[in-house]
Amino acid sequence: MSVQIGVIGRGDCSPEEYRAAEEVGRTIAKSGAILCCGGLSGVMEAACKGAKEAGGLTVGIIPGTGEENRYLDVVVRTGLSHARNVVLVQSADALVAVGGGYGTLSEIAVAMKTGKKVFGLTTWEVPGVVACSSPEEAANAALDAASRSGGYRSPPER
Repeated sequence: MSVQIGVIGRGDCSPEEYRAAEEVGRTIAKSGAILCCGGLSGVMEAACKGAKEAGGLTVGIIPGTGEENRYLDVVVRTGLSHARNVVLVQSADALVAVGGGYGTLSEIAVAMKTGKKVFGLTTWEVPGVVACSSPEEAANAALDAASRSGGYRSPPER
């Protein structure tokens, strides 16, 4: 069973957030999970970069029809602008928030509304978001929560 972990955060993150997101991505990939994100720069790019370095699979659900980061394996071009945040959250079994602005806050809100677990690193202090002290802790907590949620199941081979 593969699970899908969403990584959310700003497109214009700090260097510290970039490094943390890279480690989150690496940890997700090493577990064999699929990394889903908004597919642009900043936290999203860093998480994908870390995942790719560890041999992982990355999926970007982008708001428009271009400008995705170079570390994506699969690009879903939605043309939905900010509404794509709902698609991203619904595609994830659990999420990790690294830093974040209002877009991240909207993703956290959708996750809380739909019962998805969110684990945060220096992100919004919102009831239900579990604050973590390291990238590894956040990624591993999301992986554990996702594995208990049932996760995504690939179609059977024919």
